[in-house]
Amino acid sequence: MSRARSLARERAMQALYQWQMTGQDLSDIEQQFISGQEMKGVDKEYFKELLHQVPRHIAQFDEICGELLSRPIEQVDPVERAILRIGLYELKQRIDIPYRVVINEAVELAKGYGAEAGHKFINGTLDKAAKSLREVEMKAAGRK
Repeated sequence: MSRARSLARERAMQALYQWQMTGQDLSDIEQQFISGQEMKGVDKEYFKELLHQVPRHIAQFDEICGELLSRPIEQVDPVERAILRIGLYELKQRIDIPYRVVINEAVELAKGYGAEAGHKFINGTLDKAAKSLREVEMKAAGRK
């Protein structure tokens, strides 16, 4: 299941990137991915959840980023912006997924698709976000 989830995150990041760059309707993007992209082994339900729920909460996630970043979210590389938004969605809305898994998955996406040091940026930003969004979980794990 975890590989299927990882693939769902990867496809969702690609689809959200497309949405950010084109403003295309999410349902159209979903159909393009489901019918045209390599979706074998992908948790399709999780892909759909991320694709539709991340934009639904985008103002909230961008507000969180505004508190964590030294620059406006619009100035963040579009790939890294999509990865950050997925990570924030998972930290905030999917407490069933451990924060370490959320951060690790985002870092791996950034290593594969982001700028050269993008994974460090993603790691640092989501770690800061987890300190407030997952405070109890981090304390239980011995992190402050």
